[in-house]
Amino acid sequence: MSGGTEKKAYTSQSITVTFEAGRCLHAAECVRGLPEVFDPGRRPWIRPDSAGAGRVAEVVRRCPSGALQYELVDGGAETPG
Repeated sequence: MSGGTEKKAYTSQSITVTFEAGRCLHAAECVRGLPEVFDPGRRPWIRPDSAGAGRVAEVVRRCPSGALQYELVDGGAETPG
């Protein structure tokens, strides 16, 4: 078992969002901020192509635990913490 430390990547043409379940505090900032992208009731639960890369990146930066991170296809990245 990985213990929840494995990162899972969700990619669109302009941004890749990674999620590390073991770090998630379930604050739901992502779900409230962009429900069309972050929807735990469907699979895959992260669909970064459902909104613009800038909006997705803005919501990912709100993640209090750093469980969500992103990398823009053009090379820009944000790693909380």
